[in-house]
Amino acid sequence: MGRVIRGSRKGKSLIFTAKTRLRKGAVKLRPVDYAERTGFIKGLVKNIIHDPGRGAPMAEVVFHDPYRYKLKKERWVAVEGLHTGQFVYCGAKAQLTVGNVMPLGKMPEGTVVSMCEEKASDRGRLARASGCNCMVVGHSDDGKKTRIRLPSGSRKTVPSTCRAVVGIAAGGGRMDKPVL
Repeated sequence: MGRVIRGSRKGKSLIFTAKTRLRKGAVKLRPVDYAERTGFIKGLVKNIIHDPGRGAPMAEVVFHDPYRYKLKKERWVAVEGLHTGQFVYCGAKAQLTVGNVMPLGKMPEGTVVSMCEEKASDRGRLARASGCNCMVVGHSDDGKKTRIRLPSGSRKTVPSTCRAVVGIAAGGGRMDKPVL
């Protein structure tokens, strides 16, 4: 007779699916608006939370909506050195400080970033796992493209308008053996 191997059992039932009930939601940067394209906007880090199924901690950042009287809550991967009560700034005119979000074209070469966009305004695709980071390697002469080094070590050319969070994604060293 024999047994049905685990691989084919996975296709049949729902007990092998991931436990997603307690997840906090997708991690995304702010949708790009006029404030971010031309200046900057200030947000407040309200909370740093654990997201089940994700190694890196998640930061909840609250912004004032520029168009309506309300608060907008965004979640993205926390970077090392981020703390609750900290102000973070998003936009082209933001300063180069850990936790701020700005376009790659505005960063000097050698800047370490995480949560980097692959295409302009896709809200963060690269280097989102715990301890991961990209590095800005160089800019093209016309300033339209930027070369970044990915966590794998390979290099990628992306548009300079792509945004990223300055700093290394938090939660690094998760896979290391305990030091006794």
